Formats: sequence, structure tokens, C-alpha cells
Amino acid sequence: MQLGQVLAHAVSTLFLTGLIWTIQVLHYPLFAEVGSERFVTYEAAHSARITVLIAVPWAVQGLTTLWLLIAPPPTVSTSLVWLAGLLAAIPVLVTLVWSVPAHGVLSEGFDPTAHARLVTTNWLRTAAWSLHAVVASTILVLTLRGR
Repeated sequence: MQLGQVLAHAVSTLFLTGLIWTIQVLHYPLFAEVGSERFVTYEAAHSARITVLIAVPWAVQGLTTLWLLIAPPPTVSTSLVWLAGLLAAIPVLVTLVWSVPAHGVLSEGFDPTAHARLVTTNWLRTAAWSLHAVVASTILVLTLRGR
């Protein structure tokens, strides 16, 4: 794997980590404050805008994680690469299993149960991306040291 790909992996992962913390600590808790009259419009706007914001970095992270698994840098251990793969898979799984269905319910109107499930299960994505940021940074440092 080339340095550019490792750098793209680290940058995309760090971006996603910052974004998920912003969503978890600031944005999702504010859903409860929107009010029922405007919530459907708010949820639709959130879904459209967050998709635009997250799509490219998440695709870059996914592709570069795949490249890491296929052609890891020689200075990086296989276990670290597989850990990156596992940590990249967790947000995908959480999104498909819990986040998308919760947003589906919320798209019909504010539902306290769906909102609580969204906030609670999003901690799994937050933790996975945070740990992945450490792993991606370590991979970058090891790659730079090996040059």
C-alpha cells in the first residue's frame, strides 16, 4: 500500500471520528428539542445533509481499509490491519441494524423510543470510529517510519 492510500485512510478516519462525536454529543441529543410540529422536516433535512457530508469520507475509508487488507504496508502487523477492518465494519453494521431503522421511524415524527435507541446504539459507532482513529494513526506512523 502506498503512503497516499495510508494517508487517505487516516484522514478519512479522523474526519469521521470528529463527525461522529459531533453527531453523538451535539446533534442527536438536540433532536428531542426540535418540537413535534417541525420534526419531520428537520429529520428529512438531517438525513439529506448528513448523507452529503459523510458519503465521500466513508467511501474513502472503506476503500482504503480494503486496500490495507489486500496490500498492507510491510511495516504494519497483520493483526493491526485486521483490527482496522473490524473497526471499519462496526459502524456499517450499526448503521444498517439500528441507525437506518431508527431514522425510518423518526422520519414519520419524533418517537422517544426510536430517538433513545438511535442515541444509545450510536455510541457503538462513536467508539469504533474513535478506536479506528488510533489504529489508522498508528498505521500512518508505522508507514512513515518505514520509508
